[in-house]
Amino acid sequence: MVEFGLDTFGDVTADSHGTRLSYAQVIRNVIEQAVLADRLGVDAFGLGEHHRDDFAVSAPEIVLAAIASRTERIALGTAVTVLSSDDPVRVYERFATLDAVSHGRAEITLGRGSFTESFPLFGYDLSDYDRLFAEKADLMAKLLTEGPVTWEGTVRPGLKDQQVYPKTESGRIRTWIGVGGSPESVVRAAEYGFPLVLAIIGGAPARFAPYVELYRRALKEFDRPEDTPVAVHCPGFVAETDEEAAEVLWPHVRVMMNRIGRERGWPPLARDRFQADIDEGAWHAGSPETVARKIAKTVTDLGIQRFDLKYSAGTLPHERLMAGIELYATKVIPRVKELLA
Repeated sequence: MVEFGLDTFGDVTADSHGTRLSYAQVIRNVIEQAVLADRLGVDAFGLGEHHRDDFAVSAPEIVLAAIASRTERIALGTAVTVLSSDDPVRVYERFATLDAVSHGRAEITLGRGSFTESFPLFGYDLSDYDRLFAEKADLMAKLLTEGPVTWEGTVRPGLKDQQVYPKTESGRIRTWIGVGGSPESVVRAAEYGFPLVLAIIGGAPARFAPYVELYRRALKEFDRPEDTPVAVHCPGFVAETDEEAAEVLWPHVRVMMNRIGRERGWPPLARDRFQADIDEGAWHAGSPETVARKIAKTVTDLGIQRFDLKYSAGTLPHERLMAGIELYATKVIPRVKELLA
């Protein structure tokens, strides 16, 4: 069984006239997008956490709780929770509360985050980047057992036989670790028995196969269940035709990637490079048939149990996102299941 999800970072979008929407309207639109995904049978919906001008969602758990009140079956999680600049006890408490209001549908994806704005915002030193995540992941693993916690570290006060509330009805919140390309993080996920999410945002998905193989070997070495699931998160967009998908996406992706590229010293994104990433790289974009075939190949090449499409892209309008969600749910997912069968 393969699960199919949708992820968004709550990108601040524009209306059909190119006018930037308010953060409040973007958040309300994200809720509508999740409601549509639930109604159409998508398995999971993930919200990223960011603390910058181009994304509206800095408190995903609150938005997910609002979504929970209007949905019935879809799993609700993060993509990702930046654990390094948060407190694991508070993360557990917030998601245990979300699990209650959603009747057991809460998920967490823990990560270091590909952006670093949260570190100075919450008073953390970037020089502690690795230590913060390693220690907090260790504490989080103990908290998720929902028993008394005894823990010592250097990044926050220790705990001794501490109970944390509320407890969940199932006894454990489904919790993943998101990895962008660090073998150490892959091994850490296996050590704690966390399911793995590979964030594939550039290059051919098949090149991530060694990470899946490493994870499976590490699970065996740590005596963890070898069938612990692996998911991938990839950017994409579904339109009626391949040409329409590329033409609609290009101006929004160009602005988004060049803005981020200026911050990180990347060269400007060229149209032929973008098209190459659609044809052979991480972007799962095009007609329903094209996207379905590429997803089926990614699932088969990597042997994964879940595929999450990051369906938003910069200022791509809400109406386009809703249309893409409908095509993904009603045409792409059924076709992928046919191809895999």
